[in-house]
Amino acid sequence: MSSDTASDYNHAEREVEAMAELEPLNAENHRLLRAGAPVPDGRNFVQIVASEFAAAAAACPILFSKSPDTGQFYAGAMFGFRPEEPSLVIDDAFVPLDVERQAFFISGEYVAIDPEHPRFGAADGQLLFGEDGQPSDRLRRIQRSLAQLNLGVEPTETFIRALLDLKLIEPIDVSLHFDDGETLRLQGLYTIARDSLHELADDEALKLFRERHLQLAYTMLASLEQIPLMAQRRNRRLAQGL
Repeated sequence: MSSDTASDYNHAEREVEAMAELEPLNAENHRLLRAGAPVPDGRNFVQIVASEFAAAAAACPILFSKSPDTGQFYAGAMFGFRPEEPSLVIDDAFVPLDVERQAFFISGEYVAIDPEHPRFGAADGQLLFGEDGQPSDRLRRIQRSLAQLNLGVEPTETFIRALLDLKLIEPIDVSLHFDDGETLRLQGLYTIARDSLHELADDEALKLFRERHLQLAYTMLASLEQIPLMAQRRNRRLAQGL
């Protein structure tokens, strides 16, 4: 059996598609609106930006995939081997900005929301505004996530372009064999070409280093060590009948 983890999620395109359903967020119209914690949405591969790489690599693999609509590469954190399965990341050790800002979007100079999103009907909902009309702690955290995500898009795209220019992105073939007899082959994923990275000319390597791209590349490579650890966790779940 094979599983294709190539996600069709693209941050910018999802925002554009959702714009017709969004409404601007403000204290006057949403004074009593409550938002809960992010709710599971079935994604096992979530787009991240370069500023998240260090935190992500300590918890899960970081890989590239391609948008099926544009064919452009983007970076993502893998939380499992199948969509809809529970996350294999221990104790939510890493929560992407794109998950933190769930149901909230940047619309021009303002924050907008998808009012139909289930996050707004959650039992653990907290008010988004205080009695004085100022953002609550929860809303401030969401605003920071939106800002960091927005600021991180361009540096991440620059990093990916630098890798492509040096032909440092290659497909990764991951076949996983589980104790129940199932074999999963992950398709549509890419990583850093380690051998090509090591064979770079000195001036090319120095340029990557000065642009802080070299550290990102090695962080991605180090994150691959999370794949067998996640497979072990999945085996333990299977043994427990979960």
